[in-house]
Amino acid sequence: MAEITVKEANPSDAQKILDYMKIIGGETDNLTYGAEGRDISVEKEASILKTMHDDNKSVFYCAWDGSELVGTANMSGMPRRMAHRAEIGISVLKAYWNRGIGTKLLRHLIDYSKEHEIEIINLEVRSDNAAAIHLYKKYGFDKTGTIPAFFKIGNEYIDFDLMSLDMRK
Repeated sequence: MAEITVKEANPSDAQKILDYMKIIGGETDNLTYGAEGRDISVEKEASILKTMHDDNKSVFYCAWDGSELVGTANMSGMPRRMAHRAEIGISVLKAYWNRGIGTKLLRHLIDYSKEHEIEIINLEVRSDNAAAIHLYKKYGFDKTGTIPAFFKIGNEYIDFDLMSLDMRK
């Protein structure tokens, strides 16, 4: 494995990101989609990436192993009276789990939030995703609640924990 580099996504990365989402969607049930990925066009994904880049409270990072996309992290800022908050999401290819890529992506998001006056970061995580919860707690996130039956996959209901990092402390 080469050195993993993390860079902000460009609209030209849209196709690779959509292909990546199909792979990770098929590898885990931790995401809102499965192997079908997100049902949007390359043009729409490119437009979303441009919008995020132009918003000083939002960012989309890609983790690269050479030319292979191996992880993503996004932060979406909130509007108006919630402009001090943002929501995040992180994913990593299963073959790259436990190699510090999630940590690297999370650090980039936290650094971005400090630079852009985001005071509170929120996320949702499967209640049974011990590895992700451990990572978030290591960086100061606290569990603030549980959403019962957040996902329904087949006949199984899956709870999610709400977690927040309050950087005003």
